[in-house]
Amino acid sequence: MKKTLNKFLLLLSAIATLCVVPPTVFAQFRVEVSGVGLTQVPIAIAPFKGEEASPQKISAIVQADLERSGQFRGVDAGSAGLDEVQRPDFTNFRQKNADALVAGSITKLADGRYDVRVRLWDVVRGQDQGGQSHAVVVGDLRLAAHRISDFIYEKLTGDKGAFSTRISYVTKAGTMFNLWVADADGENAQSALNSPEPIISPAWSPSGTQLAYVSFEARKPTIYVHEVATGKRRLVANFKGSNSAPAWAPDGKTLAVTLSRDGGSQLYLMDAAGANPDPKRLAQSNSIDTEPAFSPDGATIYFVSDRGGSPQIYKVARAGGTPERVTFTGTYNISPAISPDGRWLAYISRVSGAFKLHVMDLKSGTANAVTDSNADESPSFSPNSRLLIYATQIQGREALMTTTLDGKIKARLAGQNGDIREPDWGPFQK
Repeated sequence: MKKTLNKFLLLLSAIATLCVVPPTVFAQFRVEVSGVGLTQVPIAIAPFKGEEASPQKISAIVQADLERSGQFRGVDAGSAGLDEVQRPDFTNFRQKNADALVAGSITKLADGRYDVRVRLWDVVRGQDQGGQSHAVVVGDLRLAAHRISDFIYEKLTGDKGAFSTRISYVTKAGTMFNLWVADADGENAQSALNSPEPIISPAWSPSGTQLAYVSFEARKPTIYVHEVATGKRRLVANFKGSNSAPAWAPDGKTLAVTLSRDGGSQLYLMDAAGANPDPKRLAQSNSIDTEPAFSPDGATIYFVSDRGGSPQIYKVARAGGTPERVTFTGTYNISPAISPDGRWLAYISRVSGAFKLHVMDLKSGTANAVTDSNADESPSFSPNSRLLIYATQIQGREALMTTTLDGKIKARLAGQNGDIREPDWGPFQK
């Protein structure tokens, strides 16, 4: 709870008071899925032929991906001994009430790569639903599994899968802060930046090639844009006072930021390349405005303001104008995130002293809490708008979580120990 409040205070006043936690290792994550959705496709995923000799168990990764989505329920495939070539005997799987069956193989090639093949079957109709083949180096086996999950998800739901996308998040271990880039399931984490000073508010560019974030390495908050592939970065906002809360416009050319250069924390638009030294101020007010988030079409900016006496979420046209209040329930609502399809607003609301993740239907204005935890922060939508990632505390430990929008299916992506915060879900890879 204090962590969520402290983050907001950092954005407002740029004064960081951050607790020290014991050093830890963050390399390995586990996925724990809990909850029951209303409708789930029962799917059997047979062990891939040759999988016992593979460094990665493809079938297990695919099953975890699909179950975490909330759209699928695993059915025991047993030791079916299938691959992508054999036509299965569907009788056994029909008796297990499976609607779909996945089978495949993994073969090590002469050049050291792995050939991963998969076939999807409609058990009810006994029909071949198509397949895929991926020849990858050992380091890309997990990516191949995630792409197979994307293929199955899209075939069976009609929506694009987001399993092969990436997330970013920040950890604090001892006195060191680390900005990480990882697979969407939290595995394969790579450090993008290590610093003894706080790192906050990482935000993926629409292309998925850059991260904007706030660093305190200059002993005040400044905004950098970081090339993920090369590690090169550029300082884009180092104005007088505080520079914080970067948010990318959908075109990838503009950042909305919070600056205090003219007194108070106010919203500005600036060139993401840092080429234009004169940011455009969005509104003239005596209130604190921060945490901007663009609508998918780029025409509207959602933000947090205390202009009504307490932090609430508002929206304003990108071209400027009179802000319109969006949240009316509760006295403390922060951290807006807009789904890529434009239908949903996720935010953190303080309820009886607890910080809980809420989701609002923007058309109706109806909002519901989707968690039963009390220290949620930093919600971010998957690029297909079907899941949310957020940080929270579970039994006194920080953790990354994903949840379906109705809160019925949650998955924990937990480090072994330590303080995990500030997640952001990257876009589809182009």
